[in-house]
Amino acid sequence: MALQVDQKLTDTLPAEAPLAMPVQDLKSWAGEAVPVGNGRDVLFSRLFVFGASILITGFGTWKMYEVISPVNVTALQVLFASFFALTFAWIAFSCASAILGFLVLLRGKVRLPKLAETCDMGRTALLMPVYNEDPERVFAALSRMGQALRREGVARHFDIFVLSDTRKDHIAAAEVDAHEWLKRQLGPAIKVYYRRRDNNHHRKAGNIADFVTRWGAAYDHMIVLDADSDMSASAMITLARAMAADPKSGIIQSLPLLQNRWTPFARMTQFAGRVYGPLVAAGLSAWHGRDGNYWGHNAIIRTRAFAEACGLPELKGRKPFGGHVLSHDFVEAALIRRAGWAVYMLPGLTGSYEETPPCLIDLATRDRRWAQGNLQHMKIVGAKGLHWVSRVHLIQGIMSYLASPLWLMLLLAGLLLATVARHTTPNYFPDSFSLFPVWPVFDPELALRLFAITFGVLYLPKLLALILALKDSELRKGCGGTIGLLKSVLAETFVSMLLSPIMMLIQSRVVADVMIGRDSGWNAQNRDDQAMPFRACARVHAAHVVAGIAFGVLAFHISWATFLWLAPIAGALMLSPLVSWSTGLPEFGRRLWHWNVFRIPEEAPRKAEEAVADVVQPEQLLEAAQ
Repeated sequence: MALQVDQKLTDTLPAEAPLAMPVQDLKSWAGEAVPVGNGRDVLFSRLFVFGASILITGFGTWKMYEVISPVNVTALQVLFASFFALTFAWIAFSCASAILGFLVLLRGKVRLPKLAETCDMGRTALLMPVYNEDPERVFAALSRMGQALRREGVARHFDIFVLSDTRKDHIAAAEVDAHEWLKRQLGPAIKVYYRRRDNNHHRKAGNIADFVTRWGAAYDHMIVLDADSDMSASAMITLARAMAADPKSGIIQSLPLLQNRWTPFARMTQFAGRVYGPLVAAGLSAWHGRDGNYWGHNAIIRTRAFAEACGLPELKGRKPFGGHVLSHDFVEAALIRRAGWAVYMLPGLTGSYEETPPCLIDLATRDRRWAQGNLQHMKIVGAKGLHWVSRVHLIQGIMSYLASPLWLMLLLAGLLLATVARHTTPNYFPDSFSLFPVWPVFDPELALRLFAITFGVLYLPKLLALILALKDSELRKGCGGTIGLLKSVLAETFVSMLLSPIMMLIQSRVVADVMIGRDSGWNAQNRDDQAMPFRACARVHAAHVVAGIAFGVLAFHISWATFLWLAPIAGALMLSPLVSWSTGLPEFGRRLWHWNVFRIPEEAPRKAEEAVADVVQPEQLLEAAQ
């Protein structure tokens, strides 16, 4: 059936204009490091971020050393301190980057680069790769984007390609019908093409490569989308003009904001992305410079550069570390930079959007695939010829998933250390020649001070983002005014504290699965706001409840102080089914909208209308558990 659908549409595809896309060798590189025009401000930004990270990590680790005050250093203490240093370094680096972003934005809005004239921006293909997605949703988004380009009078510069890897024939048939509908919607102004592959070799990366090798030479650039992407005409035009004006650019990444969801989990994520995201993006853009990264969608790519540099090889070995490259975007950015092309982000560009998973369980499902892809980068980070900043990007991707098991190991090592201390008789005279006893010390005041330092490093980025949001009248009003903004930040902080221990165990399990060789597979994401029954949440989170009880009992057995320290983590785990279920209720999200919580400026008027029409009473939320 798949091949028949492709043959049926052959006459609607453009004439092929192939580009060679050689497979890249990760073990050898004959080229030379090519500068791409970073200025002194990028150098100073890198010195600031890495220097501040080292200082913050060193200070925190020293304070931890003071807390445990070892007389005779044991292997367990060294292990505990090591886990702390690695975990603290991860949050310190994020904090330093956020401080840099705050300083950048405090000086004024991030400026757009030089832009070519609209008539000189070349031809751009909008690529929409799909895999078992809802055709109605996907083609409606393409219709909005196409009609926006037509209204701006630039339709002749853009063509739309729907690149289907769909395996289900009934969805493919619906895609064909939707393609015909979209052509009627856009008329002759914008050409719309549909191609379904019979063999989805290399998944999304192979889908894009198939386009490049068949039609790439006909287009100067390609804007790669995801099935949940949406972009304004001005955003797409600006990306094309920026790339046309910068002959050294290979990839220019926009900052996609989250939208179009009603569940509390998604609305919280949308709010966080809108308020904290620009701060983070400004910091990243400042120290990345033109050695930046690529997030796989809502970005423009120079087609010739991509063909020249981004042919992905098969990785040797068995899955999950072997086989085709899963998280291809980071690798493509590293390879295109290796070939001498610039990769950078435009954090000040507006009009770029995507969607977020509606609930915690859907996020965990997506994370399983992403974790395997990011951990696979362990085999790529040492590839020959990569720029050192590209290696940092790959390490950051790896650490984004290793951070959870490191945190878990830190907690377990701390509990073991406390247990040993609780049941071990102190040796007051470790040196037989000592005239005075040596007292084991655990200073609770220093421990509280370390907790305050850790809390500050973790939450300082949110405070800085809040300061900037309060200064921005448009953003402040769009988030419900000063009161609404403050309520939303407090709510987001509280819910994040509940979700963090749950995500720690979820991601630790995923990392363990990858390490023992379990492949994550490739499944379409859930993009609907349908609530999950409470029973299903209870079943998924049963192990987390047991872990929370175990943490609480063990901590209580050690001491009251230990129990109080671990109570927030143990409590969040024991409440995980309730937290997961309630944050996945669209009705609860509408109630939060009425309470002026988690609003964002980009919400369309229809969102408010839906909230008013569909609002429920609190007692109705309980009925959704059935």
